[in-house]
This record gives sequence, structure tokens and C-alpha cells, in this order.
Amino acid sequence: MPTVSVASAKLFKILGKVYSVEEFRSLCFDFGIELDDVTSQKEIIEKETGAKSSNASDEEIYKIDVPANRYDLLCIEGLSRALLIYLRKEPLPNYHIKNSGPLQRIIMKKEVLDVRPVIVAAVLRDLTFDEDNYASFIDLQDKLHQNICRKRSLVAIGTHDLDTIEGPFTYEAQSPKDIVFQPLTMDKKMNADEFFKHVTDTNNHLKKYLHIIKDFPKYPVIYDKNRVVLSLPPIINGEHSKISLTTKNVLIEVTALDYTKANIVLNTMVTMFSQYCSTKFSVESVEVEGTDGKVQVYPDISSRPHTASIDYINRCIGVKIPSGDVVSLLNRMSIQAELVGEEVHVQVPPTRSDILHACDIMEDVAIGFGFDNLPKVLPPTQTVGKPQPLSKLVDLLRDEVAHAGYTEVLTWCLCSKEDNFKNLNRPDDGTAVLIANPKTIEFQCGRLTLLSGLLKSVSANKKYPLPLNLFETGDIIRKDSNTDTGSSNKRVLAAIHCNVTSGFEIIHGLLDRVMLLLGVQHNTIHPEGYYIKQSSDPVFFPGRSADVWVGKKKIGGLGVLHPEVLKNYDIPFPCSAVEIDIDLALAHWADERKKVEK
Repeated sequence: MPTVSVASAKLFKILGKVYSVEEFRSLCFDFGIELDDVTSQKEIIEKETGAKSSNASDEEIYKIDVPANRYDLLCIEGLSRALLIYLRKEPLPNYHIKNSGPLQRIIMKKEVLDVRPVIVAAVLRDLTFDEDNYASFIDLQDKLHQNICRKRSLVAIGTHDLDTIEGPFTYEAQSPKDIVFQPLTMDKKMNADEFFKHVTDTNNHLKKYLHIIKDFPKYPVIYDKNRVVLSLPPIINGEHSKISLTTKNVLIEVTALDYTKANIVLNTMVTMFSQYCSTKFSVESVEVEGTDGKVQVYPDISSRPHTASIDYINRCIGVKIPSGDVVSLLNRMSIQAELVGEEVHVQVPPTRSDILHACDIMEDVAIGFGFDNLPKVLPPTQTVGKPQPLSKLVDLLRDEVAHAGYTEVLTWCLCSKEDNFKNLNRPDDGTAVLIANPKTIEFQCGRLTLLSGLLKSVSANKKYPLPLNLFETGDIIRKDSNTDTGSSNKRVLAAIHCNVTSGFEIIHGLLDRVMLLLGVQHNTIHPEGYYIKQSSDPVFFPGRSADVWVGKKKIGGLGVLHPEVLKNYDIPFPCSAVEIDIDLALAHWADERKKVEK
């Protein structure tokens, strides 16, 4: 959950009442947020540095945890406004468009579609900044960048003093060498390549954002009529149009990868700070001319209609709230509502992007009603939880394998492509489920085998006395066109034996023991039992490996691991391993039992 830090004195002044810590904690709980900590700037510095600071303020700061999807609560303006409405001290605000003349226009060029294809904008006119709301304005941008914007990778906000620039503006993509501007807080002009090098060499805080556009041949850039650079999104604004305490008219531009998030961010910015405009809660529109020549006007701060039945709300909450009270409670939660028959019709304001379904309306009614006011009743039905049959069986199997002298390990279900294929001498057959944007090279795809995890475990523990007997039970992930998700999980058991000799007979003995425990007989006893036959799996040494079959189904394999595989994992000792699909073994044997019973 995001944390909002506000000075308690400033917040109480807006709320019109001084609360004790416990009173305010109770108010937060009732409203569905949480007072996490009470501190001060001096205490924060002392905790972080361990040294006392004589210059830091002793002003009391409340750290408040808010829901991750309540972007309107990320600043003191939105938080105090929501609490005032909740306390019924203030009416619902009327966010509206006020255009006093020709609209500013941003013209998109087609080159930008390959880099960052979305831009929306708005203007706040006759805005009055002071030190507090100016700091809050900057802080909200930072919080949005870290939250919904995903560190600027999805959305980036640019704010500009409109009186220092002249429209129409153009949003285009240019070669880095051709983008010459004076970056914010810097004292000289440079091109984008030089700026990126400067940020990298000085370890500037912007370094973590460079990767977003660094690999593109052209960078997105916004120019004014006179080719003055407003910003190089999503990295930095230009010094020329920077805002200050004296700024009266602010152009807010938002670039993004999709319009939904862009509009949410833009609406949050303008609704939070339009209260400081000379006409309260007013916003001026901006025209955006697309690459096809069509013009769209932003922002869209109109309300969105939703409905929910009174019966549904009451059934979910577990109480019988009168219809009129439901409307009152929704108004208390900053949502305009009216009763139409047995349904409540609401107009969701532009600040509440979290309202998407009737269940969200129900939740706000429950918060307005008060969770403490909900009656405590016994559930109408009684159920007893129990594990899934497969999970219960695997737990019993784990215990037995451990009794056989093997130590259980738990490894990641994601791995690198090399661990699925190259390191195991196996060709890439296209069956791995790939991660679209992997965080690291170690988590590129879902594992197709448990062997790579066991080999890594042996490699990390080779300094310990031999033998090393390790096992793991877990899921592997494989593409499957027969499922809705396009992939399926299989429960697998794998074990490895590492010693000065290969120990094939030891790993074979474990296979026999596991099959005995699963109730799968050897084919010398039952014609549809299990047996092994020579295989050519490249993960194993040629002539020293076998596939495991149950009836006509191959369920796994075992053998002495290939020296190249051991070298890939830096293991100097011979190893033998076995891996079987428990799902397949059980399914086949269950079918055979049914045949016998018939």
C-alpha cells in the first residue's frame, strides 16, 4: 500500500478539528485507510543516518497507508477533501471544464507511434501556488510515477509554465543528436546523447529511467511553436518551461503507452489541484491532433454511470440497509447516487478510477456504513477444509523419500532459457512458457524440469561431504493449446544422487520404492505395470539412461548425467538422477484399476 506523509497540523487545519492520535487512527479505520506511523522529519533523519540533526523540523508527520488503487488519496488535497466529505463537512465537488478562449493544441507526428504513442493534456488557469501546495504538486507527480506509472515506464507527467511557451505544440520523435535543449536544473544546453552520458557518468537519480527509451533510434520530444523543448518524456522536462511559485498557468502533459492509464493520471492531477484555481475545480481543455488528423479534446472529467441493486449490496454486506441510507452512504464516500426502483444509480467522479463494478459500489457502502457496525453472526454453512487428493499424496510421498535418505530442496519455478535447454544439452522445442518482460535473466520462462534446480543445489553445496542425495516435488509448466490459459502444470518428482561413483543402482532403487508407494506394480507382475527401456535423452550419458513407462505412457526418465551437463553446473562429481510425472503415473494406474473392477 502507498504511504502518504502529511503534516498533522496542516491536515487538522483543513479538517477544522484537532484530533488526538487515537481519534485520528479511529477516523482512518472507519474510512478504510490506516495511520501507520507518527513521526517527524528529525526522527526520520535520525533513523536513516543514526545521527542527530539540529536543522530538521520537529513538526509532527502522519504516515497514512492508502489503498493502491486510490490515486486521489496520494496527496493532502485529495485526502482532506475525501475526509471532509466523509465527515459531511463539505459537499461533493463539481469538477467542470472552463474554456475562456482558443484551446491550446498538441500535434502528434507519426514517428512517435513507435516509441510512446499516447499523449493527453490539460491546463490549470489562474492557479495560486504557495510553498505547501507547490511541494504537494511535485510530490503527487512522484507518487504517481512510482505507482500507476510503474516508474515512468507506462506513463510520465510533464508540467510547464504556460506563460513561458507558445502553442501549438508538437509531439514527435527525433534522433538523439538532433534534440538540443537545456535540461531541468542544468546550466547549459546539450543534445539527448550528451544528456544521457552526463546522467550515467554522474549517477544522477534519472539513470534508472534511461532504459525506457535508450534503445530506440529516435526519442520522443515535445516542442512549442518556436521549437523550444518542453520535455524529453519520460525522462526530464526542459529548464525553459519549469514551473515555480510564481507560475499562474500550468500546462500538464501526460505521455503513455495506453489511453486508460494516461487519462487516470491526468484526471488525478487536474482534479486534485484545480481547487487552487481562481474558479474552483475548473479545468481548461487541450486539443490533441492525432496522426490521422482527427482532434480529441482532453481531459474527460465527466462522471461515469454505474448501477447496483439494493438486494445485491445488502446480500454482500450481510445487513438490511434501507434504500435511502444506501444513497446517503455513497454520497458520504464522494459518489453521487440516486435511487431508481430497486437499484442505485451512481455517477462516478473522475477521481474514482477504482470504481469498475457493482462490487466496488457495495464496498463503498460497507465502508460508509462502518465495518464495526456489521453484526457478528455464525456462517450459515459449515465446511471443513481438506487438501486436494494429489497434494495429500505428494505430501505423503515427500515424507517417504526423505525417510529413504534424501534431503528436500525447494527451487524457483522460473528459470533461464539456458537452464531449460542449453545447460541440459536439450534442444529448444518451443514448449517453454516465456515471461514477456523478465526482471532478470534467471527468470525468463517457466521450468520444464526440476533437474536444473537440483543441479544448482548440488553445485552450491558441493563442499559438503558426499554423497549428496537431494529431491524435490513441484510443478513444471508447459505450453498446452488444450487449456484456456495456453499452458498447463504437471506435478513432478525428481531426485539426484551425487558421489564419487555414479550410483545408477541407487537412483533406480529410489524409483522402485516410489512406484511401490504409488501402488504401481512392475510389469513382471502386472502387464500394465511400469518398466524401463533405453533412452537417448541428451541430458544423460549415452547408454546409461532409460525412459520410465507405465503401460503405454512414458512418465519420465533416469540415468547417469552427461559430463557436459555436470560441467555446465560446475559439478566435479558423477551424478545420477530420476524424474517422473506423478500425474501421469496415477492417472494411468487409476484407469487400469477401473478396468479390473469392471
